[in-house]
Amino acid sequence: MTESHSLGRYRAPSFVTAFNPLVRRLIRAGLPLGPNVMLTVRGRSSGLPHTFPVAIMETAGRRFIQSPYGEVNWVRNLRVKPEAIVTKGSRQQPVAAIELAPEEAVVILRAGLDRYLRSPLLRPLVRVFTGVRPDSTDEQMLAHARRHPMFELVP
Repeated sequence: MTESHSLGRYRAPSFVTAFNPLVRRLIRAGLPLGPNVMLTVRGRSSGLPHTFPVAIMETAGRRFIQSPYGEVNWVRNLRVKPEAIVTKGSRQQPVAAIELAPEEAVVILRAGLDRYLRSPLLRPLVRVFTGVRPDSTDEQMLAHARRHPMFELVP
């Protein structure tokens, strides 16, 4: 892991924190909320399960998650114990979480966000949550990947 992976600790914006309880209920109920699922990880100190809504990026038959808010608790927890449970509705799947180097994440990020960036409706959401634009250079994408850890989820 590079030094840049540990740079910058962020918090989710207050509007995200405010809507998370509603989003959790909707995902648990199985309502289709795009690529959103629940991710349950064990606390690195307590060992207790903690559950967070996250968006999964699928590309080339593989699944990835990236922290839109940098090095948040679920990221730190996965680094200590790289196992999680992905839940959508009543379906649960245990996964191993493998952290990617920022250079690897750029390729996945570009491929995973491409369809959203092509949509006039979704493009602004991608910009709000990632800062990535259709014309972002590889250097800009790499700078983003260094601040926002990405994990591959393997069944």
